[in-house]
Amino acid sequence: MELLNIILICVILITILAIIYVLDFNKMQYLKTKIEKAEGIIDETLRQRYDLLVRADNIVKSTLKDNKEYFKEYIELKNQNITNFDMDRKLKEAFSTLEKFKDDYPDLGKNKELKEIFTTIKETDEKITAITGYYNGNTNELNAWVRKFPSNIVAKFHHFEVKPFFDGKNMNDKIYDDFKL
Repeated sequence: MELLNIILICVILITILAIIYVLDFNKMQYLKTKIEKAEGIIDETLRQRYDLLVRADNIVKSTLKDNKEYFKEYIELKNQNITNFDMDRKLKEAFSTLEKFKDDYPDLGKNKELKEIFTTIKETDEKITAITGYYNGNTNELNAWVRKFPSNIVAKFHHFEVKPFFDGKNMNDKIYDDFKL
């Protein structure tokens, strides 16, 4: 009878550990999926913003009737290997420059297509802000699961690692002054 109790206790413990294992794994998979979905939306929105910049560049050239490459530095971003965060920052710089052009040249300010581009830029700005908050929130939650016991064991077994936030900062490194303007 005592052997039967020991076997029963072992079965119950193994069952509890299996349930904990499955729940932890499923939670981390769920968070990873949410992060990947957010990354896809960020990529798509950045592509849309880049296309808006190219369209705006063509409008500026045709309105000002010259062949200057006002946004060449920004248009060449697609050929560079940069992070989404850096791409977002560069595109914001380009749109800020475009805003100055609009203010300096009244013909640009009157252009209907350029006005539509600015409206879309504002929409994509809001979308990027919202989705990066969503991305960072889920990344923070996943990182907590990867670090805490007993889910850290499941994470190591399935090669889940701490993910960086959208801005690419590694909160585990020794660099304390990684804030950049």
